[in-house]
Amino acid sequence: MTRKQSTKKKPRRDLYQEITDRVLGILDRGVVPWRNPIRRQGGGGWPKNFTTDKRYRGINVFLLAVTAFERGYGSDYWLTFRQAKQKGGSIRKGEKASLVTFWKLYERTDAESGEEYKLPVLRHYNVFNAEQCEGIETPDKLLDGEEAPSVKPLPACQAIVAGYTSGPTIEHRAGSARYVPSRDQVLIPDPSAFATTEDYFAVLFHELSHSTGIAKRLGRGLDEPGAAPAPFGSAEYGKEELVAEMGAAFLAAVAGISPPTIEQSASYIDNWKRQITGDTRMVVTAAAAAQKSTDWILGETFANATHEEPTEPTASEIPTADLS
Repeated sequence: MTRKQSTKKKPRRDLYQEITDRVLGILDRGVVPWRNPIRRQGGGGWPKNFTTDKRYRGINVFLLAVTAFERGYGSDYWLTFRQAKQKGGSIRKGEKASLVTFWKLYERTDAESGEEYKLPVLRHYNVFNAEQCEGIETPDKLLDGEEAPSVKPLPACQAIVAGYTSGPTIEHRAGSARYVPSRDQVLIPDPSAFATTEDYFAVLFHELSHSTGIAKRLGRGLDEPGAAPAPFGSAEYGKEELVAEMGAAFLAAVAGISPPTIEQSASYIDNWKRQITGDTRMVVTAAAAAQKSTDWILGETFANATHEEPTEPTASEIPTADLS
């Protein structure tokens, strides 16, 4: 007598919850992923796929950068088990893989209109850092006694601001830094009011990231007719703030500066833990929006260099339920 095969479906893997749990675990240790410097030693610090040499995007940047920081990896390059084999190398026994997510587009047909559309669904695969491999040499490996290439961060910061095509006007005045959607204007204190010039640019990058949210740019609803600003503490406010925080971190990494670490207080961390716990999709969708914001500010050349996976959908295009 043969045992009847079970037809019970395997529980669907909740990638949003896994990523949320990972970020909450990092916050529990007193580290804010988007305030943790992405730049490190051998390479530029931005995680890349070893086969394509293109940068990872969105939430993958923070997850892989923090993993590299925690485990002490000096390489920016990551690859799958199969890619390591194709390169003539192998993964060392006992090494733990890291999660990478991407959007896969499924063709669907609307039941009422009959029109075809593409449904973006979050998927994943596993990668290993090049330093978890044997028999693989990466371009960013430093030889004994060799120093990483020097970066001139402040000219790079100035170039980012100057290169923002048709960006908002920037006015220096006393008071808190903020972006005014109705005037498409960034108000920020003079650089002399900040502890360092790097702090000034980090704050400016935050406000410039906000500026991509108006209708004539990426349309995150910041200037919808008759819409009042999202109240402080609301989910909408928190989501837009996280987009700007992550966008500033991306821009800071490109320029070679570190995001300010002053906002690592317990209250700051507790606030983000509450926000993220209440919405398991927040970190993924905010990181996707921040990546689009960075692409917009830096231009097409940068965007093309980071298209490791299909372009992230906008928040409105992301389904409320994943496919099994």
